[in-house]
Amino acid sequence: MNTTAQLDRSLIESIVRQIVLSRGDGAAPKKAEQPSSGDPKPNLVVSISARHCHLTDEHVEILFGPGAKLIPEKPLYQDGFYAAEQTVMVVGPRRRMLPTVRVLGPTRTASQVELAFTDAISLGIEAPVRHSGNVKGTPGCVLVGPKGVVELQEGVIRAARHVHMNNCDADFYGVKNGDFMKLRIESPQSTVVFEDLLVRADATSKLEVHLDTDEGNACYLDGATKVELLKQKGECKCKH
Repeated sequence: MNTTAQLDRSLIESIVRQIVLSRGDGAAPKKAEQPSSGDPKPNLVVSISARHCHLTDEHVEILFGPGAKLIPEKPLYQDGFYAAEQTVMVVGPRRRMLPTVRVLGPTRTASQVELAFTDAISLGIEAPVRHSGNVKGTPGCVLVGPKGVVELQEGVIRAARHVHMNNCDADFYGVKNGDFMKLRIESPQSTVVFEDLLVRADATSKLEVHLDTDEGNACYLDGATKVELLKQKGECKCKH
């Protein structure tokens, strides 16, 4: 199903003129940390990553003007990554839109929009659950900036949950890059277990789980009293 928005140029120009992209919708994550108990366990951080997009250098210049660069506004938990000052409007089919979607840096080789399930419903886009970067065959959308417009033919996804860690953390948990784990979250309201977290292990990453806003709300992450990362037995059942 092709869900790329088909918008005429006059409508695009009108949107660009009339909508001033505010900075109120950031992707700076909420976090829940594993309480310290004095044992050698790595410090686990669970972050809620709000809707956001990644852009190529070319698309940054189209959307924000010739020579434009992303301007870091707030560092993210992983070193070298940041929420930029810039936001874009994301437009879906039938002119549905999210007016202020934060851009994350640094730039990438392919532009990508990451949404929660409710965001995708709001836009009228059937966004599949995919691991970041796996966008082949996914729906597209229109991105609107203060200086121009980009029509993505593909790249709109619901980011599959995953966990970043360094190689020492991987050794502690007995996993390796590409394995899957599960996350257990206790709160006063309920206990929730998320399965099929892809392990992204390298030499430098900090231990951090990424959930989207729907998942974070479902487990009441803000009120979590205990978070626990566990090795998953068996293979992942998902196709991301």
